[in-house]
Amino acid sequence: MNLRKSLCWMIFVVACAPAFSQDAKTVVADSSRAMGLDNVTSLYYYGSGASYSLGQNNNSNIPWPKTPLNEYVRAIDFSQPASRATWNTYATPVTGGSPSLASAQQNILPTTAGWTQQLEIWTTPWGFLKGAAANGATVKTETVNGKRYQVVTWSPSIKSPGGKAYRVVGYIDADKLVGKVQTWVEHPVFGDMLVESEYSFYRDNNGLKYPTEIVQKRAGWPVFDLQVLGAFANPAKLKTLMTVPGPAGGAGGGGPPPAAAGAAPAPAPAVSTKLADGVYQIRGAYNSLAVEFADYVLLFEPGPQNEARALAGIAETRRLFPGKPIRYGVITHHHIDHTGGIEAVAAEGITIVTPEVNKAFLEKALSAPRTLAPDALARSGRKAVIETFKGDKRVFQDATRTVEIHVIKGLPHADGLVVAWLPKEKILVYADMFNFPPANAPVPDPQVIGTRVFVENITRLGLDPVSILSIHTMTPDRLATLQDIRSSLGMTN
Repeated sequence: MNLRKSLCWMIFVVACAPAFSQDAKTVVADSSRAMGLDNVTSLYYYGSGASYSLGQNNNSNIPWPKTPLNEYVRAIDFSQPASRATWNTYATPVTGGSPSLASAQQNILPTTAGWTQQLEIWTTPWGFLKGAAANGATVKTETVNGKRYQVVTWSPSIKSPGGKAYRVVGYIDADKLVGKVQTWVEHPVFGDMLVESEYSFYRDNNGLKYPTEIVQKRAGWPVFDLQVLGAFANPAKLKTLMTVPGPAGGAGGGGPPPAAAGAAPAPAPAVSTKLADGVYQIRGAYNSLAVEFADYVLLFEPGPQNEARALAGIAETRRLFPGKPIRYGVITHHHIDHTGGIEAVAAEGITIVTPEVNKAFLEKALSAPRTLAPDALARSGRKAVIETFKGDKRVFQDATRTVEIHVIKGLPHADGLVVAWLPKEKILVYADMFNFPPANAPVPDPQVIGTRVFVENITRLGLDPVSILSIHTMTPDRLATLQDIRSSLGMTN
């Protein structure tokens, strides 16, 4: 009896498998027909909206900062596949001053192999359906917020850096329109980062259905939104729309939606400069500060840029202080150019120290799956250790050394940004508040807001630094003085 039941079950599975596959093909074909995609090999759409800077929010718990986009046009040629987008921005600089007009573009060619770029074609509602038709999609029914969807899933031929297949998941509603498309990309801070595009308020142009509202989210917040004013199938001017003007153009140009950060070239091994006994500048495009205590080492800005830079800085610190553990890594702030290698810091068992405001951000980011591009943290099997502090100050001290960590007040750039102050050595270390001004404009007009806030905080805290180290290597590459900073504000004493 058991054998008979098993044989019947096997027959049922084999008989039903083609039916499920056919269901997916039918769903995709029906949706393609409803959206007017039969015989469509190219299209373009235009409108206005905004892009948002991933990982650069002014507080780690609020949306990414917004920049307006005007005259936005994206063309897609599915036959290649390729895409080109152009737009203008008119935005106020974060340092203050008058807004400026700038043009930008994003070009994706058939030779642009990365999924982080190609997804801009295949997660559009039209590209999703064409990809599903060509890549053996599957389908299931799902109800979301009381609304029933046919959920179609497929994978592109592109593989992730870890060899895993990417997934593309689209939600097709009762009207056979694509309402949402999801995929996941690798990111050094956010791990397997969800990229979710929502499409709503569809209109019809001679049979071509197009959404008039597009919102793409990454890591939970919008990175791109667009009010679509019009869309056209198989445009006669496709060649013009797709042509990159001049020799300066090329594939991979920046533009919304921003691609997830990929693997950066490995930097040269970190080198160091002694600033005082037991205090070293770990040099690079982004500097760190290694400070020796009796039983351990503290690393200020331990994970800048990317994993390779973080590991190089850690290795140099261990060379300088053999046998002493790097116990603490204090980040200046949460922005991803300063934390792009933070997973490597966690992988080394170093406790990450930051103000309380960044706790939720770091815990969520560093606990995310990291399967698409297994990094140092994924390979280590460790869990990140994050130590936060409340208030405006955290002091590391023993009989040999004192390092004060102070929260900067009133800075628009980032809540919870900290500086390191070594009172005995009179060394101050900071990020993103001062750069040497150009020789032809020694006193910027208007004043740089961050620099003014920096001076106000130095005064508030009663600090009297002799040597001031910028995390960003400056031009000229040297330590600053307090007078350098005050002079850039037109202060003579």
